[in-house]
Amino acid sequence: MNVHGVWALYKYEMARAARTVWQSLVTPVITTVLYFVVFGSAIGSRMEDIGTVDYGAFIVPGLIMLSLLTQSISNASFGIYFPKFSGTVYEILSAPMSPIETVIGYVGAAATKSIILGLIILATATFFVDLRIEHPFVMVLFLVLTAVTFSLFGFIIGIWADGFEQLSFIPMLIVTPLTFLGGAFYSIRMLPEPWESISLANPVVYLVSGFRWSFYGEGDVPVVWSLGITALFLAVCLGAVIWIFRTGYRLKE
Repeated sequence: MNVHGVWALYKYEMARAARTVWQSLVTPVITTVLYFVVFGSAIGSRMEDIGTVDYGAFIVPGLIMLSLLTQSISNASFGIYFPKFSGTVYEILSAPMSPIETVIGYVGAAATKSIILGLIILATATFFVDLRIEHPFVMVLFLVLTAVTFSLFGFIIGIWADGFEQLSFIPMLIVTPLTFLGGAFYSIRMLPEPWESISLANPVVYLVSGFRWSFYGEGDVPVVWSLGITALFLAVCLGAVIWIFRTGYRLKE
């Protein structure tokens, strides 16, 4: 493996995040704090506990997952789109690096930034609510798997997009609504039928439920299902990336 090449891409992407720290780190944290203030304090104080969990603490995994999904996609899609936009992607393609090494550099950096953001939000949440993490290993596993999977998804979006509008189309109009409807702020068990059954078709439900289970030992679906859906989506994204590099789809045009 070309370790120096992978490290150069990784370091460049991390340096880009450092140059835009307000947009990539501070803004998402401030937005999440506002969610805590509005939903956790103002609304949560008037709501009953969900299961054995206080509402303010209940929404923490959902808020972390919301930020993790959106930032993973954004970091990876912008990371690969700008070389396409400026034409420097041909220098990357002609470098002595394999496709997998290129993906590791870009996706690794995007996932790292998202994981750091998720951990900062988790630390910030402790100032607002009492948290417990019953299964820390599973929590870290979900954090890493989700960040890597949706960074791969963002990488695919960055290659597919022909303009800045398309970069934000899927995250804003598909991923964010699915997250809000995926149990980030409520349990799908609170929904009447047929809406509870319909919600099970939303893949984000399994991500949020599994991540919440790692905190409180409670979830809307079995944690094995959550891990299975995450692994399946990861495999699909990996397959799509392999196909893109084999065919040169929107990379060599």
